Amino acid sequence: MTNFVIRRIGLAAIQLVIVATIVFLLIRLIPGDAARAVLGENATDDQVAAMRSTMGLDEAFPIQFFNYWKNLLTGDLGVSLISGRPVAADLIVRFGNSLEIIVLAILVSIVVGVVLGRIAAIRNDRSLDHIITGGSVLGISLPVFVTGTLLLLVFSVWLPILPPQRYVGFFSDPLGHLQLIILPVLALAATSTAVIMRMTRSAMLETLSADFVRTVRAKGVIERKVITYHALRNALVPVVSITSVELATLIGSTVLIETIFGWPGMSSMLMQAVTDRDYPVIQAVVLSASVFVIVVNLVADLVIRLLDPRTESF
Repeated sequence: MTNFVIRRIGLAAIQLVIVATIVFLLIRLIPGDAARAVLGENATDDQVAAMRSTMGLDEAFPIQFFNYWKNLLTGDLGVSLISGRPVAADLIVRFGNSLEIIVLAILVSIVVGVVLGRIAAIRNDRSLDHIITGGSVLGISLPVFVTGTLLLLVFSVWLPILPPQRYVGFFSDPLGHLQLIILPVLALAATSTAVIMRMTRSAMLETLSADFVRTVRAKGVIERKVITYHALRNALVPVVSITSVELATLIGSTVLIETIFGWPGMSSMLMQAVTDRDYPVIQAVVLSASVFVIVVNLVADLVIRLLDPRTESF
């Protein structure tokens, strides 16, 4: 296990280096002059030259690459070209807002998806199984922006029981914040819940028909223990794997959800930065999202290894 953890962490570190390098290259491959894009078309050549010097774009490419890594390793993500504030300070707040709805959405997806998948597997080919399976098809079929818009229309417009777009922080208004976060979390969790439910049902059905489960039943173990301690534990391995994939998908989905619900998260920060061509912000947001996905995959692999030590690492 120790060797596996060391190898897996080493692979994650290599992935981080590759991703950070790709982000650096992609930012500099964006067409157009970044300095002129920030100052506008009416800027003079002297002003553009001064801005290029401020952004470090007048340095040779290897020096820019060296400075990029030096700043990264010291935690310096640069300064926003628009606001003039350190990028890291704003990113921490926005990343925290996005992480809040992503974590809550995946927790809802895991709990509801595993419970429904377990019920559907136990009630295989019965009415309850058909209802749950049919609901999962609907959850997978509806795009996240359709689900979000429908929830907003139903619960904020037609039945005005939850507030519409009007963000308030948790510490300034805890109750208002909790009311506001319900709809974005449900919209994000809908598809992931359906995917996890179907994976749990499929894995449970396969495990319940396995030889070792028949042996356990033949020894007289009660059915509840067979399902919970033997079948469900083995079925969780593919569920953990698909959950890590869903987490990465949720990051992309937050772009739409934050726009629909006016949630001030990382994705809306990225969209504004792209509009303003605020390259340090774009670079920092893309890099932090990539790091998040790599860390999630690392944790998922470690959990899978704990659940099933026979699993090959990579």
